[in-house]
Amino acid sequence: MDWMQEIDGYCERLSAGYWAEPINAITNAAFLIAAWVMWRRVRGEKLPLATALVIMLAAIGIGSYLFHTHAQVWAAIADTTPILLFILIYIFAVNRDAWGMSPAYALGGTLLFLPYAAATAPLFQFVPGLGGSAVYAPVPLLILIYAVALRSRDPSLAKGMAAGAVVLILSITFRAMDIPICGQWPMGTHFLWHILNAIMLGWMIEVYRAAILRRRAQDANPGRGSKA
Repeated sequence: MDWMQEIDGYCERLSAGYWAEPINAITNAAFLIAAWVMWRRVRGEKLPLATALVIMLAAIGIGSYLFHTHAQVWAAIADTTPILLFILIYIFAVNRDAWGMSPAYALGGTLLFLPYAAATAPLFQFVPGLGGSAVYAPVPLLILIYAVALRSRDPSLAKGMAAGAVVLILSITFRAMDIPICGQWPMGTHFLWHILNAIMLGWMIEVYRAAILRRRAQDANPGRGSKA
């Protein structure tokens, strides 16, 4: 593998220069802002998985910045690895804390994401206009599946996850539009993928955080029931 191979996959990039994608690069600050906001919200709450998600959120911003400035194979890996880790940590967190699975079962369920994504991503290639963004399409589908499955157990968590899935679908749509509308909109739409994803990922952390705090409150006051 040529780790230094150049990658040119976005409308805004017209050269191999460091600042060839200024808007795509700068909008990664949205991930860092979202991470800072959520760090302040989870700090002191004794939520180690939420803290890990915040760290991954910041890493996504850094990795994506590196990719949109260096645009090489190694930077693409730095970009996508934190995204995958965020997904896996989130699935584990929901499996363990929302479904009440043991850590072993939660981990086993989490690892099922890999064959699930490998099996479904090629199917999304048949969706007109989705193109390379098909690799991300299994994620909102999975979130919606979880939301439907959790609607009786934790309606607030289910609604929050469904809202996150809707934002992610919109985000993927803008990612897919980047090249097709390049002739009419030279800076492309990939930067909207960054902004919407930052909002969505921060929101998903907040949804998880709120679910855990609700459960703690219910455990501390069992006589009050479990109103959503």
